[in-house]
Amino acid sequence: MRLMRSFRATLTAAATAAAAVGLAVTGTGTAQAATPLPNHVFAPYFEAWTGESPAALAAQSGAKHLTMAFLQTASQGSCTPYWNGDTGMPVASSTFGSDIRTIQGNGGDVIPSFGGYTADTTGTELADSCTDVSQIAAAYEKVITTYDISRLDMDVEVDSLNNTAGIDRRNKAIKMVEDWAAANGRTVQFSYTLPTTTHGLGDTGEALLRNAVSNGTRVDVVNLMTFDYYDNQPHDMAQDTETAAQGLVDTLAGLYPDKSTAQLWSMVGVTEMPGVDDFGKAETFSLANAKTVYDWAVAKGINTLSFWALQRDNGGCAGGAAADNCSGIEQNTWDFSHTFEPFTGGTTTPANDFSVALSPSSGTVTAGKSATATVKTAVTSGKAQSVKLGVSGAPQGVTASLSPSSVTAGGSSTLTLATTSATPSGTYTVTVTGAGDSGSHSATYSLTVTGGTGNQCTAAPWDKSKIYTGGQQVSHNGHTWKAKWWTTGEEPGTTGEWGVWQDLGPC
Repeated sequence: MRLMRSFRATLTAAATAAAAVGLAVTGTGTAQAATPLPNHVFAPYFEAWTGESPAALAAQSGAKHLTMAFLQTASQGSCTPYWNGDTGMPVASSTFGSDIRTIQGNGGDVIPSFGGYTADTTGTELADSCTDVSQIAAAYEKVITTYDISRLDMDVEVDSLNNTAGIDRRNKAIKMVEDWAAANGRTVQFSYTLPTTTHGLGDTGEALLRNAVSNGTRVDVVNLMTFDYYDNQPHDMAQDTETAAQGLVDTLAGLYPDKSTAQLWSMVGVTEMPGVDDFGKAETFSLANAKTVYDWAVAKGINTLSFWALQRDNGGCAGGAAADNCSGIEQNTWDFSHTFEPFTGGTTTPANDFSVALSPSSGTVTAGKSATATVKTAVTSGKAQSVKLGVSGAPQGVTASLSPSSVTAGGSSTLTLATTSATPSGTYTVTVTGAGDSGSHSATYSLTVTGGTGNQCTAAPWDKSKIYTGGQQVSHNGHTWKAKWWTTGEEPGTTGEWGVWQDLGPC
């Protein structure tokens, strides 16, 4: 991937070729069987150099699987990979081990990724740096056994795509690891993450896959970086993803003539860049694009959905350029994650749903003044739907309004609570409810009024779940109400003059 900041730049892996079976021997752990990844998996990239906890961000975003970027050597000529090429971050349980175990315990997993733009341009990608195929294989095995994972990713781009010796070493090492895994009853997959044009791989990407085939190396997933086209053209990023993937499938069909069309599509992965990519706003991947790509990915049965990177999935720099920690577009935090999240293990499009939130969720005003809050809606699954907004719980002397009163999920409205001098002092809970085809969701606002001259109701607030008998009194919407007979669930003020509730007037 193209990164926005530089990495910090020796344990030598002891490896020998096992004469009888040609396996790499690491001595770093046993080949216990890790849980295989789902056939359809959403695994966004996690920027491992930020100091953040991958387990915490996985829990917050809902992304159970992460692609961990990146592993590379500390210097050219080395055969020892470190996280970010930092010798203080070795491949060891002490580095990310606890986080990875937490993710696995929550039903997810990680995909460690070797390479990346920085490594691929500085000669520190492992297979470019190390000329000993057995030591490369041993390093791969060490990552697999240390973290008990079932897939490794190879992010190969720019200079590494032109390093034919490195390409051959890498594919030979992967073949050794695949043989080692098979001999030990372990499931291990390998993915190649490669740059693409809008119509498929370039010549160097195709050459890399041809070399894999010639070495007998199994490539499980080819993951296209569907961004950074740099062709000075306007782009429909969702459409470009589809045409790029179709071009890849056409290439794979020539390399693997015995595979069915469905099997070829099951080898496809796509990695998007949320919002504005490195080229600029002409290449902007929107939330609408994400929904289109999701539906297409489900229909085609591709293997992997991803994006670069999890830390970008927020609207903290709306209107800006590409950055490590924000998308450059207007969005709620984790919007892209929530859109892609149901892809893991899924084979059908998820039901439409949405959320409602208030910002801020509380406020204090002097009687006679107004308080405002932004009502934010978001698509939590499926596609956007129309949401009708309503407000309830405003006390006597408070007028509540919403502008607009209906939005498309993902849009926002303004809640205004206007008080009068006669509004009773106190704290009140006002509820905003959004209703759509999939159901309703609510959020509450705590309004504190000071300096009011009115009187508060003394009767207990009406409770829709409580049973009332004749003669009992409640307060509701600034009035006192008396039950004429047994009732439950009937809201005061809605039953009419001859109904169960008698209006005794304002409090």
